[in-house]
Amino acid sequence: MSTVTDRAKPVEVADGYRAGRTLPIRVELVRQLKRRRTLVMGGILFALPFVLLIAFQVGGEPGGGNEGVTLMDTATASGANFAAVNLFASAGFLLVIPVALFCGDTVASEASWSSLRYLLAAPVPRARLLWSKLVVGLSLSLAAMVLLPLVALAVGMAAYGTGPLELPTGGTLAFGTAAERLAITVAYLFVYQLVTAALAFWLSTKTDAPLGAVGGAVGLTIVGNVLDQVTALGDWRDFLPAHWQYAWLDTVQPQLEWSRMIEGTALSVTYALVLFALAFRGFARKDVVS
Repeated sequence: MSTVTDRAKPVEVADGYRAGRTLPIRVELVRQLKRRRTLVMGGILFALPFVLLIAFQVGGEPGGGNEGVTLMDTATASGANFAAVNLFASAGFLLVIPVALFCGDTVASEASWSSLRYLLAAPVPRARLLWSKLVVGLSLSLAAMVLLPLVALAVGMAAYGTGPLELPTGGTLAFGTAAERLAITVAYLFVYQLVTAALAFWLSTKTDAPLGAVGGAVGLTIVGNVLDQVTALGDWRDFLPAHWQYAWLDTVQPQLEWSRMIEGTALSVTYALVLFALAFRGFARKDVVS
């Protein structure tokens, strides 16, 4: 046994104990990958491009009665267009679900299983436990966002070819450039969803009910979307993360525009850092009995 000094009193620890080696990220990742909710969510995202493909096959060419051309109207123009439409169809709500699920269920589920106190008694430092779970939650969220466009691009290429990305405003982008724009889109959507991730993670440290953390994050995200539709709020809407959720549409323009995405990124990262800090600070002082 060796002795380390805490601020209040010396604490004896076992020889070879290293706080940084407790609850390795790879172990937590394997645990979360084996859970049913991870497999179900992955299956839903994998199946969505096929559902849209069948819808277009049954319903015919999109945009038949529209006066103007929208991104949805170009869905069958090429594989790149099909992937972009999948992102457009899912960015508003569907992609919120895996982020809230993977980040909101992570700590609260341990409390609901009454295993959280045993993890801390291992002993796993509280900051280390939160860090491991946060890294895994964000990693799974990113994987979910990458999975959808990758599958959509593969399905679209098989169904509609590898032609250029046809822009709603006119003109085209070469396939290589289109792939780069899609990568930028996924990166922006991930950063934008950091607000939902941080909110879900903070709620997960405050409750023993995983559904409460996940549902709370999804519900507040929906409220933000509703408030963004209230034009009477004027410039106050600029402080709502939801106001910038479709800033990535600037990537499907002839000239890539960064200004709106930069503003959305700055706002999302600011909110996320505050919420993550609240989660770590609150959990460090929480009386864990579950």
